[in-house]
Amino acid sequence: MFLVGLAGWFLPGGGYLVLKETWRALIIFVAVTATFAAGLYIGSIGVVDPIGYRLWYVVQMMSSPLVAIIGYHTQGGGFPVYGRPIEMGQIYTSTAGLLNLLCIVNAVYMAYIRKTQDVEQ
Repeated sequence: MFLVGLAGWFLPGGGYLVLKETWRALIIFVAVTATFAAGLYIGSIGVVDPIGYRLWYVVQMMSSPLVAIIGYHTQGGGFPVYGRPIEMGQIYTSTAGLLNLLCIVNAVYMAYIRKTQDVEQ
C-alpha cells in the first residue's frame, strides 16, 4: 500500500499503474497534469512560490515532487505575477494537487481492499 501511495505521488495516476488499472491511471494523469499546466499557463511559473505563498505551495506539492524543482527556481521571486492571474493560477495548480491527493487515497484504499479480499479467500 505504501508503494501505491508513493507511486501515485511521484506520477499522477502512478498508484493505479501499480494496481494494473491502466485506463484509470491514464485518465488521472491527463486530468491532473492538464489542470496543473493550465494553472501555470494562466499565472506563469511564478505561481509556484515556496517563500511568498507557503500554504499554496504545500498544496501544489501534492501534484508531484517535481513541483519542488519549479519552486526551487522561483523562490528568488524572479517571476513576479500580480493581480488576478496569480490567484487563478494558484487555484488551478492547487486544485490539481488536491485532486491528486484524492486519487492517491483512493488508490491506497483500492490496494487495501484487494489485500483484504486476498486474505479472506
